[in-house]
Amino acid sequence: MVIDQTNNIIIIACYEQLMLIYNTLTRRLQEFNEMHRGRVNLFVCGPTVQDHFHIGHARTYIFFDAVAKFLKLEGYSVFYLQNITDIDDKIINRAKEMGIEPSEVAKIYFSEFQEDMKRLKVDSVNFFARATLYIDEIVSQISRMMEKGYAYETDDGVYFEVRKFKDYGELSNQSLDQIIAGYRVAVNENKRNPEDFVLWKKKKAGEPSWPSPWGEGRPGWHIEDTAITETYFGDEYDIHGGGSDLIFPHHEAEIAQMRSISGKRYLAHYWIHTGMININKEKMSKSLKNFITIRDILKDYRPEDLRFAILNANYRTQIEFSKELMEESKKLIDYINDTYRKLEYVNGSGNFKIDVNSVISEMRSLAENDFDFHSVIVKLLAITGEINRNFEGINKEVAEELKKVYLWVDTFLGILEQKKEVSKGIVDDLVELRTRMRKEKNFLISDAIRDVLKKNGIHIEDRGDVTVWWQE
Repeated sequence: MVIDQTNNIIIIACYEQLMLIYNTLTRRLQEFNEMHRGRVNLFVCGPTVQDHFHIGHARTYIFFDAVAKFLKLEGYSVFYLQNITDIDDKIINRAKEMGIEPSEVAKIYFSEFQEDMKRLKVDSVNFFARATLYIDEIVSQISRMMEKGYAYETDDGVYFEVRKFKDYGELSNQSLDQIIAGYRVAVNENKRNPEDFVLWKKKKAGEPSWPSPWGEGRPGWHIEDTAITETYFGDEYDIHGGGSDLIFPHHEAEIAQMRSISGKRYLAHYWIHTGMININKEKMSKSLKNFITIRDILKDYRPEDLRFAILNANYRTQIEFSKELMEESKKLIDYINDTYRKLEYVNGSGNFKIDVNSVISEMRSLAENDFDFHSVIVKLLAITGEINRNFEGINKEVAEELKKVYLWVDTFLGILEQKKEVSKGIVDDLVELRTRMRKEKNFLISDAIRDVLKKNGIHIEDRGDVTVWWQE
């Protein structure tokens, strides 16, 4: 057991402690056992950088940010890796629309992605790996697949022969016959079978390309991820994450690629997938033109509001996204943050107490059950209610203890707002002036002072002859 009291937050790391994860591969809850004691390698599929990023991206990356941070809070050393798809058909088409090079498109939108993630407090990723920097590793993987008889060359590229890999369909819980019967792709006479997927695309006029044993070309979408994860994690690792829309065919293809080379039973031991976001009861998608960008949401709401809306739901379920959802999240974030800030300005002398260590222990147990952040939030709201009902009975010492609950939760949920610095002396003087104006029944000035304070994020509350204030 390791105990760390950094920044007044008690962290208890106990590697023998039971943590359950719902594994898409086995379709059941499993006890988490890391491959290397105390270390976790986590890979999450990153975005294709060719357009603005929407709240579907936000859901996946906010959730896995909370996962990585919670694992660290548990005492694990976490290496969190994401790929960045910086070359594919969409990027090439976008470049033609914009009249610039595909590399410039990727550069513009990768920069935007990083800015969006920073605003959303998604800062747990250790490394972003851009696909075009791993061409040698991609070529190496394809060459080994060909040597082992899993891949073949055609006039237009190199393909993976799905029928050669007996476990294809295991992740998505489909038989190969079901996959073949349901396959809907454009006819490609170069392929041996319609279900085969591309590993290397031979160069077409005007497209960027790289050298390979099969001629100039560029990688297919699926191959970049396994080339990147093999580079940093080897041929198997702990956790692979992404949106549930990637289970088939993308993640299925990743498994086939890496396992056909390694001969091992697993690529990732645990597969975690987030549910989709619906708008007006329809799956959000760019083809339906019903998607909402992260930047649009952040025009009207705080990053904390969006994090709360996403984390206050079971990650595997669909979220019905709406203005009502965001307004409710905003209201609850205000409630949580106002209560936390009030604890900084406690003047009570009562004997109200809550066993903070027990509360944190209970919250930890809730989060250890398949990252049940919703239940953690429910518990936090219950504690917040108790604090407000008993505020007069809270003394400064107890207030400091209660703040640890909020700080512990915020370590991974990221829902406490960053406070703007204000001069306590100036605020005290204004509050005193307002009190004097009220006693003199000069309500015009006293109300004006209240309005000025509120405009600057200072909340005041009159309790008989005493006025207390805290920063919103």
